[in-house]
Amino acid sequence: MSTVRIAGVGLTPFGAHSDRTGRELFAAAALAALEDSSVDRTAVEQLNYGNFMGALAENQGHQAPLMAEAAGLQCPATRYEQACASSGVAIREAVRLIRSGETDVVVAGGMERMTTLDTSTVTAALAIAADELYEVRAGVTFPSAYALMARAYFEQFGGDREDLAHIAVKNHANAVENEYAQYQNEITLTEALESPPVATPLHLYDACPITDGASAVVLVSEEYADAHGLAAPVSIAGSGQGGDNLALQDRKKMAQTPATAAAAEEAYADAGITATDVEFAEVHDCFTIAEVLAIESLGLFETGEGISAAREGKTTADGEVPVNLSGGLKAKGHPVGATGGSQIVEVTRLLRGDHPNSDVLDDPTVGLTHNAGGTVASAVVHVLEATNE
Repeated sequence: MSTVRIAGVGLTPFGAHSDRTGRELFAAAALAALEDSSVDRTAVEQLNYGNFMGALAENQGHQAPLMAEAAGLQCPATRYEQACASSGVAIREAVRLIRSGETDVVVAGGMERMTTLDTSTVTAALAIAADELYEVRAGVTFPSAYALMARAYFEQFGGDREDLAHIAVKNHANAVENEYAQYQNEITLTEALESPPVATPLHLYDACPITDGASAVVLVSEEYADAHGLAAPVSIAGSGQGGDNLALQDRKKMAQTPATAAAAEEAYADAGITATDVEFAEVHDCFTIAEVLAIESLGLFETGEGISAAREGKTTADGEVPVNLSGGLKAKGHPVGATGGSQIVEVTRLLRGDHPNSDVLDDPTVGLTHNAGGTVASAVVHVLEATNE
């Protein structure tokens, strides 16, 4: 089984791109990744592309071959849709493809244009990742669904809005130096607490923004990297995926995310590590409570202890396990189809030492990404390791 190396990574800035089409955004990210990798586009054997709402936001289906064409790739292309975990799944399947020995070079990533729609329409479009029959028809949106999860957590384990506000403050601070982040500005605890309510107990600064953007990574087999003299100092050492019931009312647990726990368990076993080996993580904080649920289900903190981690400085840039040094979905932005790929890009840069926040880490060797779909009915976890080559 071949080791999967990350030969190159590429991103567009996250934010509003009203002047650029989706194909232009993905082409920019893919070409940046190819340039970073020194792999010629003619060597690419497969494109794995993540996108969730392109048919609604851009009136464009069948996007994968379109994106391959835009990036100048002449290879089979497949679109993966797993709600907000779309590009995380696309990358996982690329890892499996290379490990099988079937291919040596895959470009994987994703793109989303969301600002083509107004806020209410985006909210409705995102809601189709929930149970249409039993949730959406009853008026459930993702802000309200995560508010229910937050209230269940508070009731079962404690915590309050101020704990969540500390997460927002932390992630905004991390985004300040990230040139790809949508919001490169700090916020105060007071600003977070006094922001308008969205769905009690969640307020404006508890929610990620509406975002356009694209991400791409060039994945190669270790044999290909060695044969072509590629500088590919980061590998995907572990990959895992988990699932849960789609609708919240069908879950056995509302204040925990078993899909993440299952994905983490598989990824850790695959990489031959435990949660204690993880030095930093990029997790799916579409809402501040989602970061709490993620770090607990990943085993980075005990159940009930994740809520106070940011307040106590344990997940800050100088904490024991820095979380979302990119700014996370909260401040970096969340173009849903591109998010899983962007997390891989950020962790790769942090492990290589060319991220603006690399200086807060002391020669890290193990980083983790966590990408979730819906109210974590699906989750994908990857363990990345520096190869020291």
